Amino acid sequence: MGHHKDQAAGPALRGRCPAEGAVAVSPRLTRVAVYLRVSKDDGSQETENQLIQLREFCEEWEGHELVAEYVDRESGTRGRRERKDFDRMFADAARRRFDVVLFWALDRFSREGIRKTIAYLERLDACGVAFKSYTEPFLDSDNELIAHIVLGVTSYYAQQEALRISDRTKAGLERARRNGKVLGRPDGFERWAPVLAEMKEKEYSQGQMSRETGLSYNTVKKYLRRLGHGTMEEAST
Repeated sequence: MGHHKDQAAGPALRGRCPAEGAVAVSPRLTRVAVYLRVSKDDGSQETENQLIQLREFCEEWEGHELVAEYVDRESGTRGRRERKDFDRMFADAARRRFDVVLFWALDRFSREGIRKTIAYLERLDACGVAFKSYTEPFLDSDNELIAHIVLGVTSYYAQQEALRISDRTKAGLERARRNGKVLGRPDGFERWAPVLAEMKEKEYSQGQMSRETGLSYNTVKKYLRRLGHGTMEEAST
């Protein structure tokens, strides 16, 4: 759950007294929100230590103040659907309740693949909110040049990822032809099986697969079953 702190007043202006009737205005501090995603594999002590270090960094970050903390505790591979504080953070970003998001590392911000991660960072930018990685100094949108380079590189790899999935799909169809299978227009499973297999390896949730491919949730579930992957509902019974 996101916890908001009252914005601290900036330091009083020093120097000569203002003219009568004038109001001395303190410079506004840059408001920082901390986001931390906790995996089920993380120890509680490790998580607490990371949060403490992020808080201490904010205290020493000149001209900045910590105004909000968002912490999600994931259970398994259900992904963003259970990241309530992640969604709350973006809602608050749209309301400009903070100016920059500080996260421990990019994989603590999102592990939904490069394209999704880029979309999240661009969404923050559209809200006028910057981002900064504590353990990856090069991931800092305050440095406009570096930010453009990083996003350019990650965009390139996003393209390569899409091409690789497409190539695997074509290779799968070609392999079927060589094995003597007559293929007219490929059915849905033949077309999407390599793509879904790739996404499964990357621990995409079924909902994420549905959104990425445009297939219905039930179709994704049916195709995964044909690939030999039981659904989460089946695994829990």
